[in-house]
Amino acid sequence: MTTLVLFNLMNGLIIGAFYALMALGLSLILNLSGVINFAHGGFLAIGGYLAYTLIPYIGFWGALLVSPFLVAFIGVAIERVLIRRLYGRDPLYGLLLTFGLAFMIQDGTRFIWGAQSLPYQIPGVLAAPLSTSLFFLTGYRVFMIVLVALVVIGLFVILNRTRLGLRIRAGTLDLETVSVLGVNVRVLRNLNFGLGIYLAGLAGVLAAGMLGLQPTIGDSLIMPSFISIIVGGLGSLPGTLAGGLLIGAASGITTVFFPSASEAVIYVIMAAVLIVRPRGLLGEEGRF
Repeated sequence: MTTLVLFNLMNGLIIGAFYALMALGLSLILNLSGVINFAHGGFLAIGGYLAYTLIPYIGFWGALLVSPFLVAFIGVAIERVLIRRLYGRDPLYGLLLTFGLAFMIQDGTRFIWGAQSLPYQIPGVLAAPLSTSLFFLTGYRVFMIVLVALVVIGLFVILNRTRLGLRIRAGTLDLETVSVLGVNVRVLRNLNFGLGIYLAGLAGVLAAGMLGLQPTIGDSLIMPSFISIIVGGLGSLPGTLAGGLLIGAASGITTVFFPSASEAVIYVIMAAVLIVRPRGLLGEEGRF
């Protein structure tokens, strides 16, 4: 029983790490641009498929490094061509645009790579279990957790120690004042959008090695990612991270005792947090 609980807890934390990566990117975009990016799961899928395409040429490690940047570049281009036109308008326009864009990306991946699941190979050294007793603890799972932790630390360093990060943080509080001080808000939003999409692309590369690669790979992750933001608190990146890990772990443990409720528990947690603390675990009062 203990092994089963640990197995599902590990799975839950890993899925929670995907939720957190996705949610951090969503939160970055929402906080600065006010856009609810429903296409985020589509960008995750693009990351996985680009890595699959690049692996025969530059290997797994090269694809892991290059693919998220390519996805970020695509995101930057889409922000310039489409998303930028909706700033300052009713948020419903952005939601509808990204909702339609999600379907376009999904159909595009089906057209290019096919509708069937594709084999995504990870290095053999990462596929082997680390011990016989903890057979579920493979090198790849440990690698994913460590990499996600490093990326999250890197993101917070960028936001707190670099000029770009400080401008992004200031812009989330008062974008008009940042503009008056001479900061190019268009460029700032564009780079921030690219940073958020980079996190989705990275999540896609990592998720493909665990969940498999199919056009709908992002569908099961996008809604829990939004819930992570709500549970953690709108406007709070640490809260978003905590929310993703919390609902992932709760879902994993629930699978042991009540498998049919593994998804419902996520919404139960969201409802409980909204009742007890409407602004979320670490959200600020009146932030939105």
